[in-house]
Amino acid sequence: MRRLVERQLLGVAAALALACSTAGTAPVQTSVRDPGGFTITEKLRVSGEVRADFERGVQILQQDQVEEGIALLARVTEAAPNLTAAHIDLGIARARAGDLEGAAASLEKARELSPGHPVVHNELGILYRRTGRFEDARRSYEKALALYPDFHFARRNLAILCDLYLGDVGCAIENYAVYLQAVTDDAEAAIWITDLRAQSNGKE
Repeated sequence: MRRLVERQLLGVAAALALACSTAGTAPVQTSVRDPGGFTITEKLRVSGEVRADFERGVQILQQDQVEEGIALLARVTEAAPNLTAAHIDLGIARARAGDLEGAAASLEKARELSPGHPVVHNELGILYRRTGRFEDARRSYEKALALYPDFHFARRNLAILCDLYLGDVGCAIENYAVYLQAVTDDAEAAIWITDLRAQSNGKE
């Protein structure tokens, strides 16, 4: 069985473009990008302290200091409960630490705040896959792609799910093919779709 490689957005979901303010709060603009280059933005005014905690939390998560990152992002979500990106990154970090229940709570809060945010649905898909809820995972990836068809992380994750967990070869081939049209340098996915097509042709 090939190695599972799901695409998550830890840290990327909270790439920050920060501006200064003399009024005690600063606008935080979070951006999400995937290999296809699409961007989703979220804007919210927060205090300078919250902004600094958010930025630091993202940085240390990118350095794999998960527990410290969780503590900082939990503080951010308490101080700025409407900041979707903080809930997303907190959910991803909790999942990485093995706290799947806590991860679900964070991601479901993010979905409540921003039901049209495809990253939320991608990360919930990964969480559902990890807990054996394969059909729920499929629906979550498909929701992300319905919102943004060029969201290549979700496209790849759906292909892997169909391939390894659902046994849906048609779905896997279709989604690997769409993914590879945009992300042409993913050698692993290219090998996987070649293998699947060979297996599929051999059964005809």
